[in-house]
Amino acid sequence: MPEPSAPALSRRRLLQGLAAAACLGSALRARAAQYAEIKWEALVPADWEPMDEFRDVQELGELPDSDPRVQALYDRLRKVWDEAPVVESLDGRDVKIPSFVVPLESGDKGLREFLLVPYFGACIHIPPPPANQIIHVRADPPVKGFQTMSTVWVSGTLGLARARSEMGTSGYSMKAARVERYRKN
Repeated sequence: MPEPSAPALSRRRLLQGLAAAACLGSALRARAAQYAEIKWEALVPADWEPMDEFRDVQELGELPDSDPRVQALYDRLRKVWDEAPVVESLDGRDVKIPSFVVPLESGDKGLREFLLVPYFGACIHIPPPPANQIIHVRADPPVKGFQTMSTVWVSGTLGLARARSEMGTSGYSMKAARVERYRKN
């Protein structure tokens, strides 16, 4: 059998490359389809009622901000929210969630680390949400085109990991597989 000529060899490699790319593309689409869309409510245990800790509080609205009892109550609130329980059955699940971005670490290559929060202004105003309403995300490679309060869909594997940052305490972690601009499905 004669050796294939250079153009035939190049065409064959090109066809093999295209076939491999098609397989990879369909594998990536199949992987993306595996991410279950969830809502923020799914991150809060059904039996958690944070206000149970504050049944003894009465007439808070009548206290001036300068009253030391207001600061003590705020400190108590922060403790309850920072220790908010998570839904353990979500550990290791591939999920997709709509969110707002709160950047933590970015550089020339893009955003490497950020928080996901459920509503506009969360974490940049006081107080930040409970830990079970904050997801700490790492993006490798970094993502570009997003800034504070950008609305996004983030897909990735959810983990249970409490992390403190200057913007709040997260109860969940995620390795981002995909970050895209929010579009209503």
